[in-house]
Amino acid sequence: MTLEFDLDIFFQQSPDLLCIAGFDGYFRKLNPSWTRLMGYSEHELLENPIDSFVFQEDSVATVLSRDHVRYGKPLVNFENRYLTKTGRVVWLSWTSFPVPEKRLIYAIAKDISLKKQQETDRNIIIEKLGNVIEEMKQANYTASHDLRSPVNNMLSIFELLDQSKVRDEETEEFLEMMRLSTTKLKETLDHYLTAFGQGDRLKVQEETVYLPQIVEEVVMSVESLISSSGAAIAMDFSAWEAVSFNRLFMYSILLNLLTNAVKYRKVDEDLRISISTRLQEGKKELVIRDNGIGFDMEVIQGRLFGFRQKFSDHPDSNGIGLYLVYNHVTALGGKIRLNSRLDEGAEFIITFR
Repeated sequence: MTLEFDLDIFFQQSPDLLCIAGFDGYFRKLNPSWTRLMGYSEHELLENPIDSFVFQEDSVATVLSRDHVRYGKPLVNFENRYLTKTGRVVWLSWTSFPVPEKRLIYAIAKDISLKKQQETDRNIIIEKLGNVIEEMKQANYTASHDLRSPVNNMLSIFELLDQSKVRDEETEEFLEMMRLSTTKLKETLDHYLTAFGQGDRLKVQEETVYLPQIVEEVVMSVESLISSSGAAIAMDFSAWEAVSFNRLFMYSILLNLLTNAVKYRKVDEDLRISISTRLQEGKKELVIRDNGIGFDMEVIQGRLFGFRQKFSDHPDSNGIGLYLVYNHVTALGGKIRLNSRLDEGAEFIITFR
């Protein structure tokens, strides 16, 4: 049984712009979507050359595309701009095919103005973001460069210092801690300067990182801070000790999470910190817990690792530490999550790739 369909309903109701045009450059038939979008009457659209509605800067490309179709080749996803009666510019995406024996072109156009505006807005944001990143790179380079001189000067002082004249063992120990911390600071600054010097060629290098060694270095660099806070640190690396990661990133992650634990401890309770490793579904995880003031997860929601996001009135809070931790972890394909409640401490879980 042969079914008959009223194709005129499809033509009249389609939200897309359907048309038939002649090889002479005039519309022959239009559906109502044309008058709704363009603001012209059907008579005005049919009586004037198609080129008169095309945005001037797109005229040449439009003529060339029309010639392409006239020679018997379909046109797909051709984009150009039209001017409405009110002077508004609209973007159209065309699919056209010719019927040479009748000297006609059948075409469908989609209004993609919103998509084009979104692309423009996105490009503006990307450009602004690029400028901000470049400014931050320059600021970091300047800071790293300018800090080298006083750091080198401090190391020179330690070399000139005759520790044999120091009679107090505790003072000698403090001096050695200061020397080690200054040396580590110099190594970090040197690394950043080398990285900045490589510019866009820089790629984060993965290497085998021995976790107990990095933890020892971090604890030693902030030993006075940990001691003054009365913190007790428990470590368990029985699940695994080495992981493929970036050494400097691992140092920064541990440094930020440990100093945050000290910074946001409870004033009326001894601080306890645990650093442990585990395996979950074949993946290596690093777990860092503390019994500090914790986080109100409902309040922070998706802002935890955002740039300059602060969740405390602590005078040393700047909203950068967790931002760095997140970016270090995710830069190498890892994931980080937080389990916490207000006044019940925090548990950061880092899953490595």
